Amino acid sequence: MKTDVIINREALYALRELPSESVNCCVTSPPYYGLRDYGLDAQIGREDTPEQYIDRLVDVFRELRRVLKDDGTFWLNIADTYCGSGMKAGCKQKDLIGIPWLLAFALRSDGWYLRSDIIWLKENPMPESCRDRPSRCYEHIFLLTKSKKYYYDAAAIAEPIAPGTAARYRQGRGAGHKYAEEVPGQGKVQGLNRARSGSYYDEALMPTMRNRRDVWLINTVPYKGGHFAAFPPKLAETCIKAGCPKGGVVLDPFFGSGTTGLAAKSLDRRYIGIELNAEYCTLAGARIGGGNT
Repeated sequence: MKTDVIINREALYALRELPSESVNCCVTSPPYYGLRDYGLDAQIGREDTPEQYIDRLVDVFRELRRVLKDDGTFWLNIADTYCGSGMKAGCKQKDLIGIPWLLAFALRSDGWYLRSDIIWLKENPMPESCRDRPSRCYEHIFLLTKSKKYYYDAAAIAEPIAPGTAARYRQGRGAGHKYAEEVPGQGKVQGLNRARSGSYYDEALMPTMRNRRDVWLINTVPYKGGHFAAFPPKLAETCIKAGCPKGGVVLDPFFGSGTTGLAAKSLDRRYIGIELNAEYCTLAGARIGGGNT
């Protein structure tokens, strides 16, 4: 199987030609529902109803599940849509449709393991002119897997512990505080909360990192190319570090400007990009320095 390639084809049909269990990881962001019209007959995102949109994505990702190794991971970036005039969304105009969770639940029903809902928080979101609701500043990244056990490198994306946590580790702990006894419904007392005269850890064993939490503050970055929905490389890099071993293959069936491929190459992984728009294939190929097929 060729890697470090960009395939100019509709995602579902391109995936059908890839071998089963041939990629380690998928990081992708499909076109959002009702947001942009790319002027292509086979494009996803312009369906008459949200249900049709969800069904098409479920079909694509069912084929992805076949292509993914049994211990593979699937990182899905998706945002919501408000019901506009003329939309047949089964809800009122101005309602939030709930696209991310509709898709997540449909994929779970189709056989995927829904393992995490990560909030991608942006301090520099796209400005909105609304004055009757808060402005949006986050999107969802769902971590889905093919199996109960899968490759996940927690240490690769661990984050520093908070200074206050380190201070609590170094302090003694009296027996009179409310967490010194079992909290109703939670069982055993946490080790950190048990009475002690000195530090919870020996200084040499004091942890400096903690498991990555599920809110990721990653700002958007400028992109001068002719693609208007490029997500930041750091977002793809974080998913790849956690979900794909070095030397592994990362797939993106909605390749766009090639951010996933760019991130994969920078991290000693290989990539396969699938993109319907020929102009975007050329753009991504020039950006990464790879080839088209």
